[in-house]
Amino acid sequence: MYQPMSWFEAVVLGLVQGLTEFLPVSSSAHILIVSRLFGWGDPGAAFTAVSQIGTEAAVLIYFRRDIARILSAWFRSFRDPELRKGIDARMGWYVIIGTIPIAALGLTFASEIETTARNLWIVATVLIVFGLVLGVADRFGRKTKELQSLNVRDGVLFGIGQALALIPGVSRSGATISTGLALGYSRYAATRYAFLLAIPAVLASGLYEATKIGNDPNVQWAQTLIATAIALVVGYLVIAWLIRWVTTRSYLPFVIYRVVLGAALLVLLSTGVISAT
Repeated sequence: MYQPMSWFEAVVLGLVQGLTEFLPVSSSAHILIVSRLFGWGDPGAAFTAVSQIGTEAAVLIYFRRDIARILSAWFRSFRDPELRKGIDARMGWYVIIGTIPIAALGLTFASEIETTARNLWIVATVLIVFGLVLGVADRFGRKTKELQSLNVRDGVLFGIGQALALIPGVSRSGATISTGLALGYSRYAATRYAFLLAIPAVLASGLYEATKIGNDPNVQWAQTLIATAIALVVGYLVIAWLIRWVTTRSYLPFVIYRVVLGAALLVLLSTGVISAT
């Protein structure tokens, strides 16, 4: 049964989206959990995708100089072969290559992503499993490679890692960062590239979902846009904080948080406090 979204719900979900989109804890999982706990129902993959536009706008603003430099070098490299050797021009290609896996899998499994994969039993399990994956990668990764070491193979592997985030609970940043750490990249390099790689996929997903829900008579654009604006502001602050954090700290607190949250969710599901669907 359709339940209209209140202004309070929009504010809370916007805060949750902004706080969790860039941390390796899964924003989609948190939105699902908060919605079920409050009895709001699943806001849907469409709401999640559109609100992600706000957080991706935060990425565009924070990394605006990097993005401008990469785009400039990439376009100019078509005329100047020497520029193709530089990391900025190559980064343009690596982002394109890394976006292919999530685009292909997202289109192929769109129905499952919006239905079956949003079961909280799956979310709880994935939170724990991929939290441990992040912990192992962070503990044992060499952390010796910087972004200048990126190549086609690593670009593809980063993209495959990002594609795993189509499953709620994985975390887009968490899966991409885990892949980078496993490949030997530093925390800073893996985190920075994870943000840049997410831009095309998330913007395309949000815009695509926005066109789909435009004809839905139940859609509440005012609440959705408020949530998106809140997610933008909070997301920007989180990016700035996380970039500083990874220069001196490990991802262990996020690993512990994911495992505890996943375990608590399993208990709530087992006792019937919260429903899985």
